[in-house]
Amino acid sequence: MTGENPEYAEAIVVRDGRILFVGDSSEAMEIAGNGHQMIDLNGKTLMPSFIDPHSHFINSLGMSTQANCSPSPVGEADNVAGVVKALQNLQSEKNIPDGKLIMGYGYDDTVMPEGKLLNRDDLDEAFPNNPVMVMHVSLHGAVLNSKALEQFGFSEKTETPPGGIIVRKPGTNKPYGLIMETAFLPIFSQLPKPTEEELLQQIKDGQMIYAAAGVTTAQDGAAHLGDIQIVQKGADNKSLFIDVVSYPFITEFDTIFKLYSADDFGKYNNRFKLGGIKITIDGSPQGRTALFTTPYLTGGPSGEENWLGESTFSQDEVNQMLKNVYDKGLQSTFHANGDGAIDMCIKAHEFASNGNPTKERRTTIIHSQFVRPDQLDKYVEYNMIPSLYTEHTFFFADAHIKNRGLEQASFISPMKTAISKGLKPTNHTDFNVAPIDQMMVVWTAVNRVSRNGEVIGADERISPYQALKAITINAAYQYFEEAKKGTLENGKLADLVILDNNPLKVDPMKIKEIKVLETIKEGETIYKKN
Repeated sequence: MTGENPEYAEAIVVRDGRILFVGDSSEAMEIAGNGHQMIDLNGKTLMPSFIDPHSHFINSLGMSTQANCSPSPVGEADNVAGVVKALQNLQSEKNIPDGKLIMGYGYDDTVMPEGKLLNRDDLDEAFPNNPVMVMHVSLHGAVLNSKALEQFGFSEKTETPPGGIIVRKPGTNKPYGLIMETAFLPIFSQLPKPTEEELLQQIKDGQMIYAAAGVTTAQDGAAHLGDIQIVQKGADNKSLFIDVVSYPFITEFDTIFKLYSADDFGKYNNRFKLGGIKITIDGSPQGRTALFTTPYLTGGPSGEENWLGESTFSQDEVNQMLKNVYDKGLQSTFHANGDGAIDMCIKAHEFASNGNPTKERRTTIIHSQFVRPDQLDKYVEYNMIPSLYTEHTFFFADAHIKNRGLEQASFISPMKTAISKGLKPTNHTDFNVAPIDQMMVVWTAVNRVSRNGEVIGADERISPYQALKAITINAAYQYFEEAKKGTLENGKLADLVILDNNPLKVDPMKIKEIKVLETIKEGETIYKKN
C-alpha cells in the first residue's frame, strides 16, 4: 500500500511489535536470524490492517445486549412485525423482567413496506410492561414506546427544541415514538449504566467486533463525557487491545477541558487517544434531517413542505465553536451530509482560521455525502479531508433517489472525483449504522450497486486499490498517524490483516465475500477465525 500502484513483497519481518523488513524472502531470513518463527501464508493475502475513519466505538459495547432490528441483509427486521419479533426474541433470550428497558438498533424507516412505520402504539401493544427504545439506523434518534417516553421525560407538553424532531400522533400533540436530532440528545445521559464487571466484558466484546473485521484502529465519533470515561477506564486497566481514537462532542467542550488539557490530545495512552473535537451540523439524508440548499422532493419527516432540513446549530454558533477548537490547536471533525451543511462547515472554517484557512489542520468533514464539486475544490484549497460513505449506494440509494432525485443521488460520496482533485478521501461504515465490514466498504466503492442491483453513479466507481487506500494509509493520514500506520514499511507498527483472498485480483463483485482470517496488532494476534 506504499505507492499509487499495487506493490508486492515476498516476506515481512516483525520484531518487538514493529516491521523490521519488507522484501525478498532470502534477505528476510538473514535479517530475522536464528530462532525466528516462520509463518507461511500458503497463498493467503497479507496487508496493513484496516483503520476505521469514522464509527461509534462506544455503541459496540452494548450490542450483545440489544436486539438487531436491521433489515436484510444485516438483520431480518424487514417490516414492523420483524422489528417487534427481534425485540421479543431478545426479551426471551435475555430473560428481561418487567420494568427493565429493552433496546434495539438498526431500525430503517426507508425500507418499511407500504410506508408503514414503527410507532409508539406498535411497541405498546407488544410490550405493555417494559420501556422500549429502538435506535434509528442513522444513530440520530430512536422510536420509543409510552413507558420509555415517560421515563425519558417526553409528553404532549414537551416542546420541540431547535434542530430537533418529535413526531406527533396525527391529530394530537402526543409524541408518536420517533425522536430525532437535538430532541434525542438528552436521552444519552439517562441511559442505564452497566456494572463494573459488565463494562469490562463489554469493552472486550466491542473490540472483538472490530478485530474480527481486520480493524486495529477504531474511532469513537461524537463521544460524550461518560463515553470517554468508559474507554479511559479500559485504557487505565490495560484492557484495550486495539487503538481507540475519541472525538468529544462539541457540547462537552467546557466539561472536557476541566478534566483534560489541549496537550492531552493527539497522543496514545494505553491505546486510547483523544483525537480532536466533533461538531455535528445536520442529520441524515435518509431520515430527511440533513441540511440542503434545495428542498426535499418528499417533504419533511413530519410532512413539512419546501423542507430543506435543519442545522443542529446556527452559523454563528458553529463559527464560534470551531474557533474555540482551532484556538486550542486541535483537529476538528464535522458531521455534515447535505450540501447546505457543508457550506456551513466551509464558512465556519473561513471564520475560525484567523486569516490562515490553508494551514494544514486536517479538518475532516465526516460523510460529505452530498458534497458539490465546488465544495470539493474548497476542500483542496483549505486542506480539508472528506471522509466519505459509499455504503449508502447500497443501503440507502433508493431513499436518496426518492428524496433527492437520481442526478444528485448518483453523486453521493464521489470518491473518484475527490481523488482526481488530489484529495485523500477516507471511507467509513459509521458503525453501527452499517456493520464493521471493510470488504463491504471496498465493494461499495468499487461497484456502487444498490440493494436492487442498480449501479448508482457509475462515473464515481474507483479501483480496488484506491478503495483499500481509503481505509489504510489515507485513514492513517486523517489521524496524523501516517508515519507509523497504513502501509507495510520498515519501522511502522506491525498492524496486519490476513485475508482469504486478494481484493485486487478477485472478480470485483466478489470482493464482499472475502473473509478476514487473522488480525495482528503490533505483532500479536488479536483475532483468528476458527
